[in-house]
Amino acid sequence: MNSKISNVSGYKYITLIFDIKITAMIPKKQAAAIKNWDVSDRPREKMNAQGISVLSNAELIAVLIGSGSRKESALELAKRILAHCQHRLHALAQLNLEQLQQFEGIGAAKACSIVTALELGKRSVSEKGLKQKKITCSRDVFDLMCPQIGTLKYEEFWALYLNNSNKILKKIKLSKGGLVGTVVDVRMVFKNALELFATGIVLCHNHPSGGSDPSAQDKQITQKLKRAGETMDIKILDHLIITEKAYFSFADAQLI
Repeated sequence: MNSKISNVSGYKYITLIFDIKITAMIPKKQAAAIKNWDVSDRPREKMNAQGISVLSNAELIAVLIGSGSRKESALELAKRILAHCQHRLHALAQLNLEQLQQFEGIGAAKACSIVTALELGKRSVSEKGLKQKKITCSRDVFDLMCPQIGTLKYEEFWALYLNNSNKILKKIKLSKGGLVGTVVDVRMVFKNALELFATGIVLCHNHPSGGSDPSAQDKQITQKLKRAGETMDIKILDHLIITEKAYFSFADAQLI
């Protein structure tokens, strides 16, 4: 009886070892690597052959991150990130390094590549706006500043310094705050203006909440800066509150 039990147990043990070995030999399912795709479908080769403009947003991101993981290709990973952002680059631009690294397959280096590319895009739009001859209306200011501050999750206060022809001499970030406000140093506003020999200033800041209506504090600082400018013969031409899709202009509303 004991011999039979021993034989049965030994058989089960051998069978178990055999099953483990067979299982280990079966290759795990992996995502098809981009290098195994048809050449015309690979983002980098496609860009080289047809130009960068033919690439989709997902393909551009795939080129940026370079590689995927064992579970998915770089393109599949890029599509997953975009889907999380509802396929909106503005939403992607709001993700910081830490948030990007929450996606499996995105480490510090890949997150830095994405953030860097988006920041260069913002700066490119900003530089293009600075080359315009002059600020003619509030919409000009919105088009210039929205790409830079419209989607931020915290407040930033900026000033555009203009010459007598309303040409932009320089734009300067004056302060960075939290979700509901930021502090502006009146002295720094006009110190910059004097150094640049500016004759006019356009103020602008964003509202992370998405609402463009001015708060009591917004109205107060606008009037304070306007009065200070009058004593120095430097005019506050406008103050814009900017969100992702809309803006409020104190000048258009005749509040300045």
